[in-house]
Amino acid sequence: MAKDRYGNTLHACTPEAAGHLDRAVTALLHFSPEVAPAVEDAVASAPTAPVAQSFAAYLGLLGTEAGDAAEARKRFHDFAAATDRSALPVRDRLHMAAAGAWLAGDLSGAADHLEELSLRYPRDALALAVGHQLDFFTGDAVRLRDRIGAALSEWDTAEPHRGMVLGMYAFGLEESGHYARAEEAGLAAVQQNPRDVWAIHAVVHTYEMQGRVADGIGYLDARLGDWADGNYLNVHNWWHYALYALEAGDTDTALRIYDAAIHNEESEGLAMELLDASALLWRFHLAGIDQAARWEVLADAWAARADPPYYAFNDVHAVMSYAGCGRLDVAERLVADRRQWLARAGAGGPDAATNHRMTADIGLPVCEALVAHARGRHRTVVELLLPLRRRLHAFGGSHAQRDAVQRTLVDSALRAGRHDLTRALLGERIGLRPDSRYDWLTRADLADALGDAAHAAVARERAHATEVSAAQALHRRPPFPPSGGPGVTGLPDGRPTPS
Repeated sequence: MAKDRYGNTLHACTPEAAGHLDRAVTALLHFSPEVAPAVEDAVASAPTAPVAQSFAAYLGLLGTEAGDAAEARKRFHDFAAATDRSALPVRDRLHMAAAGAWLAGDLSGAADHLEELSLRYPRDALALAVGHQLDFFTGDAVRLRDRIGAALSEWDTAEPHRGMVLGMYAFGLEESGHYARAEEAGLAAVQQNPRDVWAIHAVVHTYEMQGRVADGIGYLDARLGDWADGNYLNVHNWWHYALYALEAGDTDTALRIYDAAIHNEESEGLAMELLDASALLWRFHLAGIDQAARWEVLADAWAARADPPYYAFNDVHAVMSYAGCGRLDVAERLVADRRQWLARAGAGGPDAATNHRMTADIGLPVCEALVAHARGRHRTVVELLLPLRRRLHAFGGSHAQRDAVQRTLVDSALRAGRHDLTRALLGERIGLRPDSRYDWLTRADLADALGDAAHAAVARERAHATEVSAAQALHRRPPFPPSGGPGVTGLPDGRPTPS
């Protein structure tokens, strides 16, 4: 019987199909578009192989696209109906159980099945990678870390893909607050696999969470050729670059990146890209920097999707776009639709099980808060978001992504005259990131509101010092290839940006 490159037996697979699955897993670990044709080749070569069919189902779910999930659900249902699971090996049964649970909307159940699978087969890279993404989608930072940590010792240091597993571990360490260890693991992973874009992404998160903007810019510059093109994560990593530019006070560079790499007329309108676009423009909105034209285009892209209730995290960012461009009637219709869905759906039906809880507990009140913010009802924003601020992880995403919501709470607390609350929120933030330009500028605004000119001046000086350090890194010409690298053209000061 055929085996994969990690030594796992593949039921109902030919050596040819096993080769396609190995190619597909390698592409998945690298976030390479090659993953889709490789999985299709595996299914075509071994249509009765449960791992191949489960992999195809996972691909229909990883993009958080409701249409792709519906198509994958039908395909997997037809396969499962013709398969006697009781006759399958344990590994195949668990993959089918995980895929079936996720397709039914039970993300937590799918994560549980994959965790059991990883305990039994710690060298199942597919189970580790998909389970890791599920932990990310559900905001489970502890399992994001420990799922990988539990398996890592079973990967020999000579195994080429051990670095990819270490890169996943780095992100789990970062999301659970172990920044020094996360940086160490991420850098080691990239040293082993320079094009490990997930590990690069983990290091970038680590620097961002510590307010190490200059280090983050320098790292992205140094590794530009490894992450900026040809993978599913390049838009998101450009988003991180734009966040660094904003923190450095360089709005022009942030907007150039937005237009070139995050959202433009060539964008495909995929949820993952629109999430980043919304989260970046919302930061401009909170800073009072008008982006009306960009908001209109982005809101059109969200509206064209006409998403059903599927993933609350996506709903929040759609409402963000509608609120950002003043289409509050559209935002309120989406909120009303989700409220009606909650009332009639219960916890059953496709895509409902986990998303029902996410929408009811987090998604809906956050959407309502965004609309209230756009209407200037800042006391309402505080009432809605304050009880959620330590539970926002429950609807998925990373600390960096959810920070757009946390900043909304800070902004409304200040505007509502909740000065004690604003001071406390900023104290928490500065304690974690003492070099954040945004935090110090907001601290200065608070001091102004309190009539404390001396403290306002000190806070602005701290913000300026941070900005200077970050700006120096941003405008220092990095060692790019003479051509600027694939898919990039010049930005100010010779800096490349995506094209």
